[in-house]
Amino acid sequence: MGTIFGHLGISDTERAFNATVGQRVLYEEAQAYINRANMELAQLTSLFIARSTSEFKLRYKLPGGGYLQRRGPDGRYAAVKVVGSWDVAFPLIDVGAMIVGNDVAMAYMTLGELETHIAGVVAQNVNTVRFEILRRLFKATTDTFTDDIHGDLTIQPLANGDTVVYPPVIGTASTATDNHYLQSGYAANAIDDTNDPYDVITPELAEHFGEDVGGLNIVTFINQTEAAATRALTDFYPIKPNYIQPGANTDLPTDVPPMLREKIIGRHAAGTWVAIWNFIPSNYALAVHLETDPPLIRRVDPADTGLGDGLQLVSENEEFPFQESIWRHRFGVGTGNRLNGVVMEFGTDGTYGPPAAYAS
Repeated sequence: MGTIFGHLGISDTERAFNATVGQRVLYEEAQAYINRANMELAQLTSLFIARSTSEFKLRYKLPGGGYLQRRGPDGRYAAVKVVGSWDVAFPLIDVGAMIVGNDVAMAYMTLGELETHIAGVVAQNVNTVRFEILRRLFKATTDTFTDDIHGDLTIQPLANGDTVVYPPVIGTASTATDNHYLQSGYAANAIDDTNDPYDVITPELAEHFGEDVGGLNIVTFINQTEAAATRALTDFYPIKPNYIQPGANTDLPTDVPPMLREKIIGRHAAGTWVAIWNFIPSNYALAVHLETDPPLIRRVDPADTGLGDGLQLVSENEEFPFQESIWRHRFGVGTGNRLNGVVMEFGTDGTYGPPAAYAS
């Protein structure tokens, strides 16, 4: 028996809609499985999503810069703006799936087949959330989301060289615009000690958030196609895989989220972990700082609507909930911390362009 209904002690071949345990028990077990899947997905996406909110729009704030003012014996200090801020908004989309069949098909469905359908819906949910996250990070231009209640909302990308001024970078006292969508000026197959992308990507984050004691805690994600050139860099220091421990002095990553440890292949002297994640399109790299707010904020429905959070199994029939089951996830992601993320395209035309999958 599979992972959803396995502990109920019933066979995969038993008819789902005539099961001895009853559809209500199966429904409850399926919902418990979905809840576990939602928790695992939240943990995996915590690298990119700072928090959830029911707000459709807010003003994001980071500490500002500048200097304290001198005053005379009877003078007053001038009012100052002590934070850097910018307005951001968040979409709220409704996605889902249905398990539906005619009465004959549903009567013949086994528990094993039902479990396969449910696992497929969970996989689709993971794929959808990941797509929305990566689209928001790789697309360098704004989106307009038409909210049924609040009208048109402008969804921001990472810092993209627009008119927003950000808090001073370390070493200066002046606010300035910034652009975190970069083009390398060389092709991916030209990565070498002269064309080292990590020497450009890492400082772009470090200048905003500083360096922790012991070094920078930044991770740069690349596709497998860039791994060989990365490993050949003089300033790249590989680590041994977690499953290979030939001796007491095995090099393993520390102080990184557990979900990254199997992906990290080494560390670059510029101050970044390097991780292979093949959902990063080839010819691109994505870096985030692990010691500050992640770049995205996830929008959900207000709690008082009763619509729930995460993938939900919505039953249309309380007595026979699987006869026509609806699976729904209402959420949206928008950029909050526009400074925590750098995307580099390996290209030579002089202008950053997003991957085709995330361009629209």
